Amino acid sequence: MQSPETLARTLGKDSAVSALLCATQAAAIQSLRADLDDRGIDPANPKLLRYLKLSMGALPHETLRVLFLDPARRLIADEQLQQGTIGHVAIYPRTIFRRAVELDAAAIILVHNHPSGDPTPSEADVATTARLAAIGRALEIELLEHIVVALRGHRAILKQGTALLYSPAPDHFLCDRSGNWHSAPDAPRALANAQRAARRRLLRRQLVGTPSLFGEPAWDMLVELFIHEAEAKPVSTSSLCISSGLPMSSALRLLQRLTDAGLVTREADRTDGRRNFILLDPDLGHRLMAYFAEGDE
Repeated sequence: MQSPETLARTLGKDSAVSALLCATQAAAIQSLRADLDDRGIDPANPKLLRYLKLSMGALPHETLRVLFLDPARRLIADEQLQQGTIGHVAIYPRTIFRRAVELDAAAIILVHNHPSGDPTPSEADVATTARLAAIGRALEIELLEHIVVALRGHRAILKQGTALLYSPAPDHFLCDRSGNWHSAPDAPRALANAQRAARRRLLRRQLVGTPSLFGEPAWDMLVELFIHEAEAKPVSTSSLCISSGLPMSSALRLLQRLTDAGLVTREADRTDGRRNFILLDPDLGHRLMAYFAEGDE
């Protein structure tokens, strides 16, 4: 299930279909949430995992959530304590455990999401989990589990037994895998889907014969960049502008707007000072990878 923001972008903010899907999703989340009340919570409970995945798996930014439990493992509170960016979220142990003490919680379950769609814990996730577990032991507040959720599944860090493989980091943050989206498991599928989408767009313009009516030059530029970066091929300013199908002056203005928006960056060619290469912002690369991994257009 996509997030309400994604549905609004795809179907339109005032779309009746978008409103219906959001209402259905909210009802499903509420139903699953109600099943957690007045009973002991097991981190491996399928109902809990469905609730967490449905409510957090499609969020566009990393978010830290904490379930506070009483001595019988019943839910006291379910709270979002921190929101970060698409690639990481900073966490503050003092905030987590101060809140646990306020609620007289005996145990906590940490949950955070990976917007890339890959739930595999990063080294930072694992190291931070080990640090928080140690703090919890000192305060007699047990960290039952740290669950990572994403669109395509979940991972339980403590269950996997990986929390002690890394030394705790001095800075506490959670991050979504590696900053390099090119090495993600879904990258080859995303590349193939992006290539099919690009070919279909080109064919559609050729068949209709009026590209000015059917083009989306900014999107075309970003898809072209994504494909070339996934293939480890540099893209110069001129070649990217040509691929947009716009007159060169219009393409350069559009490229400048993409740069100003932080969606792309320029990097000088070290062998030719007259030429620049254009690079995708890493966060946008992760988002495009997740988008095309779900299928082509």
